[in-house]
Amino acid sequence: MTTDARTLDTGRRRVIHPLRPGLHPLWPVLATALWIATLGNLALWRALYQYGLLQGWNGFIFATGLGTALAALLVVLLGLLAWRRTLRPALVAVLVTSAMATHFMLGYGVVIDRAMLVNVAQTHAAEAADLMTPSLLLTVSMLGLLPAWWTWRIPIATRPWLGQLRHNLLAAGAAAAVAVLALLAVFQPLSSAVREHRPLRYMVNPLNTLVAAAQVVAAQLKAAPQPLRPLGRDAAVAPPSSAHRPPLLVLVLGETARADHFGLNGYALDTTPELAVLGVVSQRQARSCGTSTAASVPCMFSHMSRTEFDGATARHESLVDVLHHAGLAVLWLDNQAGCKGVCDRVPNVNTSKLGDNALCADGECRDEVMLSDLDARIASMPADRRARGIVLVMHQMGSHGPAYYKRYSAAFKRFGPECRSAALQDCSREEVVNAYDNTIAYTDHFLAATIHWLQVKSDQADTALLYVSDHGESLGEHNLYLHGLPYAMAPDTQKHVPWITWMSPGFALRTGVTRACLQQRLDEPVSHDHYFHSVLGLLDVQTQAYRPDRDFYRACRSP
Repeated sequence: MTTDARTLDTGRRRVIHPLRPGLHPLWPVLATALWIATLGNLALWRALYQYGLLQGWNGFIFATGLGTALAALLVVLLGLLAWRRTLRPALVAVLVTSAMATHFMLGYGVVIDRAMLVNVAQTHAAEAADLMTPSLLLTVSMLGLLPAWWTWRIPIATRPWLGQLRHNLLAAGAAAAVAVLALLAVFQPLSSAVREHRPLRYMVNPLNTLVAAAQVVAAQLKAAPQPLRPLGRDAAVAPPSSAHRPPLLVLVLGETARADHFGLNGYALDTTPELAVLGVVSQRQARSCGTSTAASVPCMFSHMSRTEFDGATARHESLVDVLHHAGLAVLWLDNQAGCKGVCDRVPNVNTSKLGDNALCADGECRDEVMLSDLDARIASMPADRRARGIVLVMHQMGSHGPAYYKRYSAAFKRFGPECRSAALQDCSREEVVNAYDNTIAYTDHFLAATIHWLQVKSDQADTALLYVSDHGESLGEHNLYLHGLPYAMAPDTQKHVPWITWMSPGFALRTGVTRACLQQRLDEPVSHDHYFHSVLGLLDVQTQAYRPDRDFYRACRSP
């Protein structure tokens, strides 16, 4: 039999099928590598151009060397997968993944790192639907699906496995040599660019996604065997004296709120008219411990500081666990995509799918839904715990983007024209900001409604509210949108968050914290590092986990 035929033994006769002619597997590998290194890295090339690194003859040499290195590295990666059963799926996967990453890096200015992949993994269906814009479909179709269709349709020749292995290894070795030579040729300008412009290291497509995925998997494997460490098992609260009623504290966990867009903090537009007349105090220099919900929520409810939390290898119980250990009645109400594991061991309710006709539409509920049936929820909690005190955590939908216009009702369209699209880059910056400011106006109303509910309860309990957002948001500054950039390189707009306190006279009396003292500290720095210990201090929870030096309210507390 000749080498250009395949023999099939059917058991009765021998049938000879000629092999279909096709391209050597390494040709589509090379074509895909060149495609991704050029068009699949448009976000990288745009950033390099904006940084002034592609101008003139030196810029041409730099672009050529870097592009050659990228293509060669992709040949190394894909060449090792150039087998009959793995080649086409690998090419399709890398093309579509690169196209999606390109869309979000170009459209929203994000970068792809481990934290961003965690955010993607925790995105629920409604959030994902908001991101399915025509521009996403167009980008993925042109940069991903079209070349993927070509790679799937072209005939690819097959070789004996030993011969294919030899070819794959030779191609990978040659491509690695080319990559090394090309990188050496541009090493000096490349190293300077990466040191000066750190986002570049997270924009090399699709290596950024592959490295981030490997880091996520490694982190999961490392953390998987470790049990949850107990915290604050010694926690206790003194029984209320005859002079005071049990405390009722509402912790509102904000979502994607920027402190500089609150009228209370001096913003040019009056986005917080209802809070302004309720005697709240708004700290102006509060900072988050992360730039995404997945990073910030576990961190802010932790007893550790941001740097301690980032370096920790073990998981601990959270603030709500310690409050529960102290015998308080704790309830977590979530109108978002979940509490990121923080509330798993205390009573919790997800209100985002309750289907309230007045407050729910288009698959999500307005934040006021968390106030619905609240009295009944409290009444169902154990009486002995309620007697010691009640803590309600309300996790908002807040200002979650990019579909800001879905976060508020028609009554709160105070600023216009508004962006009515999730493709923020298709709107003017004024429209984006107006839509975002409307979400802040609705948050103002929700917080005021919660305070009014607490005022009604003031004859039964000493009531208070603490509102702190998980992170901020970029609204088009420097072509950046949304949030989630690595903390070290994220702009302050993604870290500067509101921190608002309201106390009833009874709660102020029991804690000794005066509004006048807090007003004097408006511009003092405060952060998520203080959150855990400040809440324990407000409730007078006695535990070894409490650190007085991280209690923001301690300086204003009088006997």
